[in-house]
Amino acid sequence: MTAPAVPGLEAAFDVEVLLGPLEDHGTTRAGHRRVVPIVGGRVSGLFEAEILPGGADWQIVRPDGGVEIDTRYSARTASGSHVYLRTGGVRSGRPDVLSALLRGEPVAPSEYYFRIGVQLETADPALAHLEQSIFVASAVREADTVRYTAYRVT
Repeated sequence: MTAPAVPGLEAAFDVEVLLGPLEDHGTTRAGHRRVVPIVGGRVSGLFEAEILPGGADWQIVRPDGGVEIDTRYSARTASGSHVYLRTGGVRSGRPDVLSALLRGEPVAPSEYYFRIGVQLETADPALAHLEQSIFVASAVREADTVRYTAYRVT
């Protein structure tokens, strides 16, 4: 019997997401809900696009302080095509580190864990190949920005 291929990673595209002010919704039936508006940004690499305002990160803060990430946002290419991006993952670390991130203080990415899976959706035939892959990323949280390089799982 043949063993399945061991997955690898190849750099695919870079993302810089600009964030609006955090909205703390308090404890809901789902948990401690926070919403972080997405107000712009840029994608470069396998495709070039401007991130449009109107998306958000619908977060749940876990009792241990870790954050479940659930983002949905759109980007538009220079030709006018749209790409829908959705990420899901987790940001966790020591309580003092997570508090510093929440206050917008600079924290070395090695001090916390921030990993996401990235899904893409588009109607553009030239970009349809993006829907045929799985992407993962290690992200960096800054005061008003999230940055990551998405890697295609081979």
